[in-house]
Amino acid sequence: MNVSLLQSPLFPLYDKLNADNLASSLTVLFKELDQSISQLEASQFTSWQATVDPFERISDRMNVAWGVVEHLQGVKNNDALRALVDQLQPEQIRISQRLSQSSPLYSKFQAIRNASDSWSETQTRVLDNLITSAKLAGAALEVAVPEGESKGDAQAEATKRFNDINLELSDLSTNFSNNLLDSTAALKRLITDKDGVAGLPASFLGQAAQKAVKAGYVGASAGTGPWLVGLDQPSYMAVMTYADNRTLRQEVYTAYETRASSGSTDNSPIVEKIMLLRQEQARLAGYNTAADYLMSNKMATPVTAMALLEQLRNTSFATAQKELDSLRQFAAAQGFTETLMNWDQSYFAQKQQQALFNLTDEDVRPYFAYPTVLAGLHQLTARLFNATIVAADGEVPVWDPSVRFFKVYRDGALKGHLYIDPYARPGEKSGGAWEATLVSQSALLAAPGQSIRLPVAAIVTNQSPPVGDAPSLMTMDEVVTIFHETGHAMQALLTTQTDVTVSGINGIEQDAIEQPSQFLERWPYEREVAFSIGKHYLTNETLPEELYQKISATRNYRSGTSVLRQLYFAMLDLTLHAQYFPTPGVYVEETQLYKNVVSKLTVLPPIPGDRFLNGFSHIFSGGYAAGYYGYKWAQVMSIDGFAAFQEIGLSATAAIDKEGLRYRDTVLSMGGARAPGLVFQDFRGRPAMTLPLLKDEGLVTNTTVKPGSDKVFMMD
Repeated sequence: MNVSLLQSPLFPLYDKLNADNLASSLTVLFKELDQSISQLEASQFTSWQATVDPFERISDRMNVAWGVVEHLQGVKNNDALRALVDQLQPEQIRISQRLSQSSPLYSKFQAIRNASDSWSETQTRVLDNLITSAKLAGAALEVAVPEGESKGDAQAEATKRFNDINLELSDLSTNFSNNLLDSTAALKRLITDKDGVAGLPASFLGQAAQKAVKAGYVGASAGTGPWLVGLDQPSYMAVMTYADNRTLRQEVYTAYETRASSGSTDNSPIVEKIMLLRQEQARLAGYNTAADYLMSNKMATPVTAMALLEQLRNTSFATAQKELDSLRQFAAAQGFTETLMNWDQSYFAQKQQQALFNLTDEDVRPYFAYPTVLAGLHQLTARLFNATIVAADGEVPVWDPSVRFFKVYRDGALKGHLYIDPYARPGEKSGGAWEATLVSQSALLAAPGQSIRLPVAAIVTNQSPPVGDAPSLMTMDEVVTIFHETGHAMQALLTTQTDVTVSGINGIEQDAIEQPSQFLERWPYEREVAFSIGKHYLTNETLPEELYQKISATRNYRSGTSVLRQLYFAMLDLTLHAQYFPTPGVYVEETQLYKNVVSKLTVLPPIPGDRFLNGFSHIFSGGYAAGYYGYKWAQVMSIDGFAAFQEIGLSATAAIDKEGLRYRDTVLSMGGARAPGLVFQDFRGRPAMTLPLLKDEGLVTNTTVKPGSDKVFMMD
């Protein structure tokens, strides 16, 4: 069948696309883009209409088309798709580099920016972003001219090296992701002895038996087995939290923490090479370190980001240490005589939590069926943002039968489209959760006869799939995750910006991107929302008050440990990009620099041979290099924003609804057209501060706040 990626740019024919027709479509597209860039560079006209508009058209054609390939890599990976990426990615990178680092276009952008003092705030942001992006892409490399060599030759040589690094980094990132996916899928432990699965909940045993059936073990059942255990997130978390079999916990934990660290899927040399190339690229671009280079277009600097992390570390470290001591004492009281190890933490934490609050994930799951949670979540977006999400399944092709499709309305008018892909699919779907903006809103790029091109987004999670006739039954963490990703989607879909470079999440500094997601993830713990999504999947009984009180009480259970773990990831990322210069033959984990971060940010050190970095996809294949701190940076704004609703009183319906619209019309609407610090001030009336976050995490109270601890403000 002759299927072109270009036939339906808004809604690709996902059910028909394959490596062959993707290759033919992209080959044609790349040739057309090359021609368009040449024409734009050769143009004698320098104006917004003659330069910025065609630049945006070219960029968008590449981003939307190649975005389909990247999306399929995450949700429907296979050998043919990998071969396609290996074949075409060098050409995609070459064209992207040619466009982004074009000296003629860089000069035109500067001339346009300097031609007027009356550009609007949005236009100024667009032009400044284009100029900064061109600099970061290598359009204005600072090069030393060796004696006897012309400046042009030196510039050309530096540019070639810069581009070669980009190409190699892209290949390495893809290989990193593929290795992690393959190594995660590789562990399949078959358990035939019922004693081997003691303690594991019935819901997990049903999923494990279902996996065994798919693997060829006909007749496998939840009650009698055999059961197939893997490293996908639902399976891993169940084993670490509930398995009485300590040997199984140790095996699964060790395998998880050493993923992609041996054989053909070893990411260790990739990590070293990526870090080496990033530091070299930063120096070519005129920066001292990779952190300086990668953070040059963010809200924070390496110094201010580290200051925030250090403040939060000072607040959380002692609490995390007390929590570990308490867990050791609890385990000993349960008759545990061994040394508490990393693979024991979640297991005994679950038991301690049950002893303290008499609550487990299995108590929660029956009340949080995915269809009900989704319906309640959509009720919340309608209430807060007047954003109505309506099912439209079957109207467009999808990449898997479990994927759902929705239309999103703002104030009653169609505003965008949304895919939701909820369930884990080991072997073809990457782990974790994310939102992807597949098509951004634009007036310039509207179809003929239309005034606007509406945005299209996708929410991807990896929660437990349905088993038998039962729907997917969610843990509270899975509930929070779908709320989180919906926050991203709301910013992508409810934007009022019509310039594609600043609509939705485009043009927003990366360390502010997580603000709406972490804001929305706070809501399922609130009474009204919890009762709207909490219905027993068999009886439709509303979440009992006693169970809700337990859920609320456990929200900050071991919060110091949780916060410190996130800070560990963030400080490790920031430290490596600011201070690490690889030494051949030495693993980063063996350096004193790495060990210093471990000693400052962990109360239970990593296991010997830990290769956490080999699975740290956020910074090696996910776009968060020198940016993981942004989760905490943005969370300061998120929780301070949520505090505005708490200050009103969440039961004050009319006032809360009004505040929700204010949040929509600032944080969710402005996109990158205004600096995020200023957008937050438009909503809150002042810069964000850390005190609401510290209180919300249970790390300080009104009586324990130290003088000055509420004075760390976000940058304007």
